[in-house]
Amino acid sequence: MIENEELLSIVPHRGRMLLLKRVINYNLQEHTIEAECQIERDCIFYDSEKEGVPSWVGFEFIAQTVSAFIGIKNRERMINNIGLIMSVTQMRIGLPIFQTNSIITIKAKEVDSMDSVHVFEGEIFLEGEKVLKGKLTVMDVDGEQVVIKKESNAVE
Repeated sequence: MIENEELLSIVPHRGRMLLLKRVINYNLQEHTIEAECQIERDCIFYDSEKEGVPSWVGFEFIAQTVSAFIGIKNRERMINNIGLIMSVTQMRIGLPIFQTNSIITIKAKEVDSMDSVHVFEGEIFLEGEKVLKGKLTVMDVDGEQVVIKKESNAVE
Protein backbone atom coordinates (compact mmCIF):
# COMPACT_ATOMS: atom_id res chain seq x y z
CA MET A 1 0.00 0.00 0.00
CA ILE A 2 1.19 3.50 -0.85
CA GLU A 3 -0.16 6.57 0.95
CA ASN A 4 0.80 9.91 2.50
CA GLU A 5 4.34 11.11 1.72
CA GLU A 6 5.14 8.13 -0.48
CA LEU A 7 2.05 8.89 -2.59
CA LEU A 8 3.27 12.47 -2.98
CA SER A 9 6.60 11.12 -4.25
CA ILE A 10 4.95 9.36 -7.23
CA VAL A 11 2.24 11.81 -8.37
CA PRO A 12 2.61 15.48 -9.37
CA HIS A 13 -0.75 16.52 -7.87
CA ARG A 14 -0.72 18.66 -4.73
CA GLY A 15 -3.13 20.26 -2.29
CA ARG A 16 -6.81 19.98 -3.09
CA MET A 17 -6.01 18.69 -6.58
CA LEU A 18 -4.69 15.42 -5.15
CA LEU A 19 -7.79 13.22 -5.14
CA LEU A 20 -6.30 9.81 -4.35
CA LYS A 21 -5.99 8.65 -0.74
CA ARG A 22 -3.88 5.57 -1.36
CA VAL A 23 -2.65 3.02 -3.87
CA ILE A 24 -3.97 -0.33 -2.71
CA ASN A 25 -1.85 -2.49 -5.01
CA TYR A 26 -0.11 -2.54 -8.36
CA ASN A 27 1.60 -5.02 -10.66
CA LEU A 28 4.17 -3.65 -13.11
CA GLN A 29 4.36 -6.93 -15.05
CA GLU A 30 0.58 -7.02 -15.57
CA HIS A 31 0.41 -3.22 -16.02
CA THR A 32 -2.32 -2.83 -13.39
CA ILE A 33 -2.99 -0.54 -10.46
CA GLU A 34 -5.76 -0.15 -7.90
CA ALA A 35 -6.28 3.02 -5.86
CA GLU A 36 -8.82 4.43 -3.45
CA CYS A 37 -10.44 7.79 -2.82
CA GLN A 38 -12.90 9.01 -0.21
CA ILE A 39 -15.32 11.67 -1.39
CA GLU A 40 -15.00 14.61 1.01
CA ARG A 41 -16.36 18.15 1.19
CA ASP A 42 -12.88 19.65 0.72
CA CYS A 43 -12.51 18.03 -2.74
CA ILE A 44 -11.84 20.70 -5.36
CA PHE A 45 -14.74 19.30 -7.44
CA TYR A 46 -17.23 19.10 -4.55
CA ASP A 47 -20.72 20.43 -5.37
CA SER A 48 -22.39 21.51 -2.13
CA GLU A 49 -25.79 21.77 -3.82
CA LYS A 50 -25.66 18.10 -4.82
CA GLU A 51 -23.72 17.02 -1.71
CA GLY A 52 -21.04 15.19 -3.62
CA VAL A 53 -18.68 15.15 -6.59
CA PRO A 54 -20.20 14.98 -10.09
CA SER A 55 -19.56 11.61 -11.70
CA TRP A 56 -17.93 13.15 -14.78
CA VAL A 57 -14.94 13.82 -12.48
CA GLY A 58 -14.40 10.06 -12.69
CA PHE A 59 -12.01 10.63 -15.58
CA GLU A 60 -9.76 12.61 -13.19
CA PHE A 61 -9.85 9.82 -10.61
CA ILE A 62 -8.74 7.42 -13.35
CA ALA A 63 -6.13 9.91 -14.60
CA GLN A 64 -4.58 10.26 -11.14
CA THR A 65 -4.52 6.48 -10.75
CA VAL A 66 -2.71 6.24 -14.10
CA SER A 67 -0.37 9.01 -12.91
CA ALA A 68 0.43 6.94 -9.82
CA PHE A 69 1.16 3.90 -12.02
CA ILE A 70 3.51 5.95 -14.21
CA GLY A 71 5.17 7.36 -11.08
CA ILE A 72 5.74 3.87 -9.65
CA LYS A 73 7.10 2.64 -12.98
CA ASN A 74 9.41 5.66 -13.24
CA ARG A 75 10.65 5.15 -9.69
CA GLU A 76 11.62 1.59 -10.62
CA ARG A 77 13.43 2.81 -13.75
CA MET A 78 14.88 5.85 -11.94
CA ILE A 79 13.57 8.40 -14.45
CA ASN A 80 11.46 11.52 -14.01
CA ASN A 81 8.67 11.29 -16.61
CA ILE A 82 5.09 12.44 -16.21
CA GLY A 83 1.97 11.48 -18.13
CA LEU A 84 -0.02 14.15 -19.96
CA ILE A 85 -3.63 13.34 -20.90
CA MET A 86 -4.15 13.19 -24.65
CA SER A 87 -7.72 11.87 -24.73
CA VAL A 88 -10.54 10.42 -22.69
CA THR A 89 -12.83 8.08 -24.64
CA GLN A 90 -15.55 5.50 -24.23
CA MET A 91 -16.70 6.87 -20.87
CA ARG A 92 -19.72 5.06 -19.48
CA ILE A 93 -21.14 6.59 -16.32
CA GLY A 94 -23.70 4.75 -14.22
CA LEU A 95 -24.52 7.33 -11.55
CA PRO A 96 -24.98 11.12 -11.40
CA ILE A 97 -22.81 11.90 -8.37
CA PHE A 98 -20.31 10.40 -5.96
CA GLN A 99 -21.93 11.05 -2.58
CA THR A 100 -20.06 12.60 0.36
CA ASN A 101 -18.12 10.09 2.49
CA SER A 102 -18.39 7.30 -0.08
CA ILE A 103 -15.20 5.40 -0.79
CA ILE A 104 -14.47 4.59 -4.41
CA THR A 105 -12.00 2.10 -5.79
CA ILE A 106 -10.29 2.95 -9.06
CA LYS A 107 -8.68 0.26 -11.23
CA ALA A 108 -6.57 0.91 -14.32
CA LYS A 109 -4.76 -1.36 -16.75
CA GLU A 110 -2.39 -0.40 -19.52
CA VAL A 111 -3.80 -2.12 -22.62
CA ASP A 112 -1.68 -0.64 -25.40
CA SER A 113 1.58 1.22 -25.76
CA MET A 114 3.58 2.67 -28.63
CA ASP A 115 6.73 4.61 -27.89
CA SER A 116 5.70 7.27 -25.38
CA VAL A 117 1.92 6.93 -25.86
CA HIS A 118 -0.01 4.61 -23.52
CA VAL A 119 -3.67 3.58 -23.44
CA PHE A 120 -5.28 2.64 -20.13
CA GLU A 121 -8.69 1.18 -19.42
CA GLY A 122 -10.09 2.47 -16.16
CA GLU A 123 -12.96 1.44 -13.94
CA ILE A 124 -14.47 2.90 -10.80
CA PHE A 125 -16.26 0.79 -8.21
CA LEU A 126 -18.58 1.91 -5.43
CA GLU A 127 -19.35 -0.71 -2.78
CA GLY A 128 -18.08 -3.41 -5.16
CA GLU A 129 -20.30 -2.33 -8.06
CA LYS A 130 -18.76 -0.93 -11.26
CA VAL A 131 -20.22 2.55 -11.75
CA LEU A 132 -17.92 4.06 -14.37
CA LYS A 133 -15.49 2.94 -17.05
CA GLY A 134 -13.50 4.55 -19.83
CA LYS A 135 -10.22 4.76 -21.71
CA LEU A 136 -7.48 7.25 -21.15
CA THR A 137 -4.61 7.92 -23.54
CA VAL A 138 -1.53 9.58 -22.07
CA MET A 139 1.82 10.68 -23.40
CA ASP A 140 4.85 9.95 -21.24
CA VAL A 141 7.10 13.05 -21.32
CA ASP A 142 10.37 13.99 -19.65
CA GLY A 143 9.45 15.75 -16.42
CA GLU A 144 12.49 17.98 -16.74
CA GLN A 145 11.06 19.39 -20.00
CA VAL A 146 7.68 20.33 -18.48
CA VAL A 147 7.47 23.60 -16.60
CA ILE A 148 4.58 23.98 -14.16
CA LYS A 149 3.89 27.55 -13.15
CA LYS A 150 3.33 27.47 -9.40
CA GLU A 151 1.15 30.59 -9.39
CA SER A 152 -1.41 29.32 -11.87
CA ASN A 153 -0.76 25.55 -12.02
CA ALA A 154 -0.50 25.96 -15.80
CA VAL A 155 1.75 23.69 -17.84
CA GLU A 156 4.05 25.05 -20.56
